[in-house]
Amino acid sequence: MTTKARVLRASDVQEGWLGGLGVRFLISPKESDGGFALVEHPLRPRSLGAPLHRHTHEDEYSVIIRGRIGAQLGDEVLYAEAGDVIFKPRGQWHTFWNAGDEEATLLELISPGRFYGYFEEMVAISGGGRPDPKLAAPIRERHQLEVDPTSIPKLIAEHRLNT
Repeated sequence: MTTKARVLRASDVQEGWLGGLGVRFLISPKESDGGFALVEHPLRPRSLGAPLHRHTHEDEYSVIIRGRIGAQLGDEVLYAEAGDVIFKPRGQWHTFWNAGDEEATLLELISPGRFYGYFEEMVAISGGGRPDPKLAAPIRERHQLEVDPTSIPKLIAEHRLNT
């Protein structure tokens, strides 16, 4: 596959929201021959990015562009600032949140890139808010994503997050 060099203009970027987590679709797996995908995640102040979850096939690399991001990787809680990178390997339970009072932004490199489709499907059913759990379940299953929804109240309380 040969992809033509180009500039992706900000005005051409598709985007959507999943509650407090934004998704800006930058590079699809089609453009990388499946090798990776790139999305940008704006994250509202004190918002949880996702419940505790794990991917079966994908590694994620989160490059912090702006703000302060908290992350739980397995049992370890850590914080990252602009310029830092958080590595979330496949098979490991993890989550992340905006640990600050200002919007944060991170670039998420997903390898291989097929998990990009998960975000496309979730944005399509969310209407800018939180996706309906009944509609989200088959999407998670199709993308082999395990989620622990019981982790949400504890994460919100421990890290003083907005609901």
